[in-house]
Amino acid sequence: MKRLALILSLSLTTPALADEAVIDGMLDYMEFAEYEAGIILPAQLDESVFDAVTFIDTRDAGQFEQATIPGARNIEWRETLTRMDEIPATGLVVLFCNTGTLSAQATFALRVAGRENVVVLQTGFLGWLETAAYRP
Repeated sequence: MKRLALILSLSLTTPALADEAVIDGMLDYMEFAEYEAGIILPAQLDESVFDAVTFIDTRDAGQFEQATIPGARNIEWRETLTRMDEIPATGLVVLFCNTGTLSAQATFALRVAGRENVVVLQTGFLGWLETAAYRP
């Protein structure tokens, strides 16, 4: 009986909704972003592009220390919004993780927050190792 009461009380409570302004910001971005906005492929990173961008490795510190794209800075994906002041507001910024999944979330959050200069490296660090146009 206690179990049933607990289940009923949990099912009757509604989860807290995100702030309406946040939802509106995400909707605005999703409604007006171009289909390929916010991404770059490893094959597009030739030497001229490579030398002009800032790379942010969004993996944890241990993975970053093992191997990364030369010159990358390490800001874990969950910290990108709280450490926005460390991410350049101008110039192209490429975020990456191993496959692009976590860095895509960080990129989306930053783009919703107004940083249109950030993109995710589609296929991530592993894709860069396999198909990058340039690797120093």
